[in-house]
Amino acid sequence: MRSLLIYGATGYTGRMAAQYAKEAGIQLVLAGRNGEYLAKLADELAVQFRVFSLDVPSAVDKGLEGISVLLNCAGPFKRTAPVLMEACILAKTHYLDVAAELDSYQLAERLDPQAKAAGVMLLPGSGGSVAMLGCLASKALAHVENPSSIRVALQVAGPMSRGSAVTAGESLSQGYLERLAGNLVEGQSQGLHSFDFGKGPADCFPVTLPDLITIWKTQPVPDIATFVRVAGDGFGQLDPSSMPDGPTAEQRSANRYQAVAEVRDTQGRLEVAVLDTVNGYTFTAMAAAEASRRVLLGEALAGFQTPAGLFGDAFAESIADTTIAML
Repeated sequence: MRSLLIYGATGYTGRMAAQYAKEAGIQLVLAGRNGEYLAKLADELAVQFRVFSLDVPSAVDKGLEGISVLLNCAGPFKRTAPVLMEACILAKTHYLDVAAELDSYQLAERLDPQAKAAGVMLLPGSGGSVAMLGCLASKALAHVENPSSIRVALQVAGPMSRGSAVTAGESLSQGYLERLAGNLVEGQSQGLHSFDFGKGPADCFPVTLPDLITIWKTQPVPDIATFVRVAGDGFGQLDPSSMPDGPTAEQRSANRYQAVAEVRDTQGRLEVAVLDTVNGYTFTAMAAAEASRRVLLGEALAGFQTPAGLFGDAFAESIADTTIAML
């Protein structure tokens, strides 16, 4: 049988993804650096596990033996993705991850020729905001004949995981990018932009999201800008050392995510689409497990791919109670 290996399986998102994958009947192998934690989780799920560090190339190669699909849940991805993507290409193992960092997507672009030559798929963002926003953008763009620009905003709520806090801290210190006339450039936004997530206009701030690459890859729109709104005070504490692994099940249940896509055509006409879904951490784990299941069943294309491009714009709505509506 074809097997899925989840690297970083004992982390916050990795554990949830492993549980969803097990429930889906996937032949599963857990992996990571901490043998004690892996053994405990593997015993709970009644699956196999492998212990290896990414610092030793031969150990990584051995860890991928007999594996059809790898799901990387170990961040920061700018450190883990290079090792695992290149190892997957050599092992002819399809690579998936849940990265929200631009680095993984730029790396996948660079490795695209090698992956295609090896018949290996690189699918960063198999779950999470990239899957959400990619499907939302594709739905909105389908209603516009000659799109000239798209603005996408994500509204997040509830406590942040420790891993997300590390990523957010690094991202906020690096400024932001947008796509103008097809090129990634330093952001030119004059500040906040207002989006309506369903309860009236709300200010959002510009940030660098991977959708600057993935939307462009799925459907090249000359101008792309990405924004985030933080609802409530759950993201106020960004010191990872004092944070729990992530929000509890109750906290996730109480805090849903929304997103908006605004598309303008060459005549200035506007189309707006709105997404509503479960908490982002829940969506990420569920979508990554479902993407892995589909890839194991043969839904794969060689090279760098996106969730919306590979699975279609209905993929996000197949996860939990996610809806996308045109306004």
